[in-house]
Amino acid sequence: MGTSEKTFGGAIAEARKAKGWSLKDLASRILREDEEAISPQYLNDIEHDRRSPSSDRMVQQFADVLGINRDWLYYLAGRFPEDVRVRNLTEKEVTDAMLAFRGGPPKGRTRR
Repeated sequence: MGTSEKTFGGAIAEARKAKGWSLKDLASRILREDEEAISPQYLNDIEHDRRSPSSDRMVQQFADVLGINRDWLYYLAGRFPEDVRVRNLTEKEVTDAMLAFRGGPPKGRTRR
């Protein structure tokens, strides 16, 4: 991965800093499945790409709290949202969706 490519953690850190929030401020807004806030240490690990968000719910909360596009965060996290996973998509539908998300087929390649 090139140094100019964003990671999930990098996107979270950038958005948090743009809001002027500390790790503790953001961590208190993101809840685990047991309804307890994540720790600032866990958030620090996420921001430094040492850990990944543990659930779809957590990805969604980061998107909502930070005002980041949900689909982009899922892409950076390397996962599909549940509503996409539960659909029985054909291989062509998945390919078309990926191409649309990435802005079309790579230069020099044609779609089949």
